[in-house]
Amino acid sequence: QVQLVESGGGLVQAGGSLRVSCTASGRTFGYVMGWFRQAPGKEREFVASISWNGASTYYADSVKGRFTISKNNAKNTMYLQMNSLIPEDTAVYYCAARSSVGLSTSSASYNYWGQGTQVTVSS
Repeated sequence: QVQLVESGGGLVQAGGSLRVSCTASGRTFGYVMGWFRQAPGKEREFVASISWNGASTYYADSVKGRFTISKNNAKNTMYLQMNSLIPEDTAVYYCAARSSVGLSTSSASYNYWGQGTQVTVSS
């Protein structure tokens, strides 16, 4: 059984930076990991994904150039560094893991989810 726990959310002013983390427990060897977010009244949307070894990443157009996904397998932890934040980035951020290959952008393809962490960007 895989468990994912996010941390690091909070309140930040527009233009600021924030890093959220996701620590995994259980067997995640070979898993693709991803970040999704859900704003109030909106559907959950893909943010970024990363391969098991960290060599491949993929980003949503809305965050490309501002967000960076990374991971440290020795610590079983994935990160999302968010820079140049804008109010539209306000959402609950979820980490997810999938046992199949491929940097999928579909939430339905991910097997495991964390509980989410709130990120609020004030204008």
